[in-house]
Amino acid sequence: MVSSFFYLALVLYLIATGGFVVFIIRQEKWVFRISLWFLIAAFAFHTLFLGIRAYGLGTIPVLDLKSAFSFFSWSVVLIYLIFYRKFRLMVLGAFVAPVATLLMVVSSTMRWPETAIGPAFKSAWLVVHIITIFLGDALFAITFIAAVVYLVQERQIKTKRLGSIYRRLPSLATLDSINHYSLIYGFPLLTIGMITGSIYAQLNLGTYWQWDPKEVWSLITWLFYAALLHERLTVGWRGRRAAIMSIICFAVLLFTFIGAGLWMGGYHSFGNLGLRKAL
Repeated sequence: MVSSFFYLALVLYLIATGGFVVFIIRQEKWVFRISLWFLIAAFAFHTLFLGIRAYGLGTIPVLDLKSAFSFFSWSVVLIYLIFYRKFRLMVLGAFVAPVATLLMVVSSTMRWPETAIGPAFKSAWLVVHIITIFLGDALFAITFIAAVVYLVQERQIKTKRLGSIYRRLPSLATLDSINHYSLIYGFPLLTIGMITGSIYAQLNLGTYWQWDPKEVWSLITWLFYAALLHERLTVGWRGRRAAIMSIICFAVLLFTFIGAGLWMGGYHSFGNLGLRKAL
């Protein structure tokens, strides 16, 4: 029964994505409104699914790769809906919805793990750590999307090949503003997530830092985004430089999220999470 909410959300995400693609081609507002309502309905069922699963597990459902992809998708949609209220950029949904849907599709291809959840994973510190990290990552996903669209838009202008898609994309100033706001709010969330994660580790493992591969790569990711934020606020990076650096930072983040969690071992690896029954 619970999994049916997951697959219903997936179907609605797919419909919303198709609608947004139609919107960016035809530019009819009624198509966008319908697509947005499908996205909101998908988000609602997704939230219901995550809430029920979290209640059953006693913690945030992200301890395996399948659940992590699902929760990341939910986080990206949440941030998009918040950004839509601020910027009213209809076309942004045509880029965000496919990313969220792809994450859900990947999640749907994996099996639900049958592992016991140790009491240490039911800590309030862990809940805060997970939520802030994922929301920060979702904001950085928006910086990545805005950066890619910025470079596409800029190339069209420089080559003077202003095709039909040019009129459908936001202005360079708007895209740079989205990139800026995403970074401004995403970096503090990432920082809070790392601090609360260290506190959680101290309470449960007896140390704030273990040089776990994912800890190291999380710090590297933080340093990359810190450098980008510094350059934007103090040096005045805008436009193309900020867009390229945002893409590089997100590539590092993806490696930290997937690569370090799958291939590099340690207590943060998806193979070990949820299996530490002694904790």
